[in-house]
Amino acid sequence: MKALLLIACILHSSLSLDNGLGKTPQMGWNSWNHFRCSINDQLVMETADAMASNGLKAAGYQYVNIDDCWQVARFPNKTIQPDPKNFPDMKQLISYVHNKGLKFGLYSDAGTKTCQKRPGSLGYEDIDAETYASWGVDYLKYDNCNNDGTKPEVRYPVMRDALNKTGRPIFYSLCEWGRDDPATWASKVGNSWRTTSDIRDNWDSMYSKVVENDKWWKYAGPGGWNDPDMLEVGNGGMSHNEYVVHFSLWCLMKAPLLIGCDIHNMSKDTLDILTNSEVIAVNQDPLGVQGHRVNMTSDGAEVWAGPLSDKSVAVILLNSGSKTQNVTAHFSDIGMSGTASVRDLWAHADQGMVTNTVTRPVDSHSAVMLRLKPQ
Repeated sequence: MKALLLIACILHSSLSLDNGLGKTPQMGWNSWNHFRCSINDQLVMETADAMASNGLKAAGYQYVNIDDCWQVARFPNKTIQPDPKNFPDMKQLISYVHNKGLKFGLYSDAGTKTCQKRPGSLGYEDIDAETYASWGVDYLKYDNCNNDGTKPEVRYPVMRDALNKTGRPIFYSLCEWGRDDPATWASKVGNSWRTTSDIRDNWDSMYSKVVENDKWWKYAGPGGWNDPDMLEVGNGGMSHNEYVVHFSLWCLMKAPLLIGCDIHNMSKDTLDILTNSEVIAVNQDPLGVQGHRVNMTSDGAEVWAGPLSDKSVAVILLNSGSKTQNVTAHFSDIGMSGTASVRDLWAHADQGMVTNTVTRPVDSHSAVMLRLKPQ
């Protein structure tokens, strides 16, 4: 694992785009997973209010991002027109979010139209970037629908350059669904890049995104992150334990933590998952090495691990199988040897010392997340 870590660091440093943003994976909220096109300025303000008051902002979440359906047309001067009913004053809305100590994100598309047939930015990159900057936008999610057939490697840098010309730091999130293996080229273009198709709120979809994303683990690092899509935690399609697995894996994989549920109506269980400071600390660790799967049995006993900046190792003992079973991490698989102290990140408890291996019983579709520190 140490050799692979060195290879990953060298590879990422040779590809990394240094625009000062995304030194750790982005954290925030996005409207799409729960609300789809049912969005307006009131929803955004209520979401910002909730984030600022319920502990999410304090936990590190900072972006309030609206997805597709905010735009309706272009004015005669070709600037983009927000929906006049739902977003009558975009600049004022963004100021409201900023006044909460949060940042604001928008959505557009590297095609003529967005996925919901709203005006896209293809051919209008400079004017759209200038408009976003003048409003005070901090984040752009850039989709891939209704494109002209040219490769994403050609289309996406055009918006990168347009954003950079504005002089405003705008986080650039590429969403071409992993079509052209963006992990191999996108770190010179954006701050994160989708490696998968869209997630759905069920175990099979969530787990498939994990597997798709895992093969690109060497390509992520400070300034640019693999993105297996947004969080479904709290939307109701999975069990509590499955949502714990979902959040644990996203944190270990250094994936963007973009909440996709209704923040101002969430349950305490959902809030507790999303604000677990010890698990979030793994995601935000400055070393920035994406954790990955190091072992798996035919029964679905899986070990995922990744190194952290204090020389400890974050470990997930995952049971993707159908029955409760013991899951064992061998130190030789996770880049450790000898003895280590154990901290359970969901129980928030120190659990003594282990030597050479660590084993826990794990229920089906559940996980134990540990932090092992060499002694």
